[in-house]
Amino acid sequence: MILGTACALARVNGLDGLTIGVLANAVGMSKSGVFAHFGSREDLQLAVLDTTAQRFVQQVIEPAALQPAGLPQLRAIVDRWFDWIRHERNGGGCLFTAAASEFDDQPGPVRAHLARQQARWRGYLSRVIDQAVSAGELAADTDPAQLAFEITGFAMVLHHDSGLFDYTEARMRGLRAFERLITPFIPPRNAR
Repeated sequence: MILGTACALARVNGLDGLTIGVLANAVGMSKSGVFAHFGSREDLQLAVLDTTAQRFVQQVIEPAALQPAGLPQLRAIVDRWFDWIRHERNGGGCLFTAAASEFDDQPGPVRAHLARQQARWRGYLSRVIDQAVSAGELAADTDPAQLAFEITGFAMVLHHDSGLFDYTEARMRGLRAFERLITPFIPPRNAR
């Protein structure tokens, strides 16, 4: 319950805005009671990143992994990832995208942990793309790391636009951009 509330607060106020005091007030506990669970603000922030990563795996990666390896799985990942970003459902959008902006120039354990998580995610996405290449669903000269980088850019724009404008339109544009990105890499026999 405490971590769930902490994750919700971090999505709205930012990971940097999450403090032991703010969390204690939100859950109706004393600061010392919350402190006993985490030990420090930094430990709380790290626990929020880990809890959010577990939820991301459950809501994005695991359901997408039920699709056949390769392009169907990549499309499912992008679809579910773009849904994950939805601001009105998540109350603040994607914590990882927001935290990357918050901590990109703040050296320390939280930034390092976030960077490791994001590197693992980008590596996973690259491996799924590589499976599509190996299956002949994407051209042999496809650069999985570059494609993963570009897809991540679409997710970042979606996060931005869904917070400022309309999520539905932003998501539609993001999915259209993703399809336009991969279409040149799809050999004619595998085109939809």
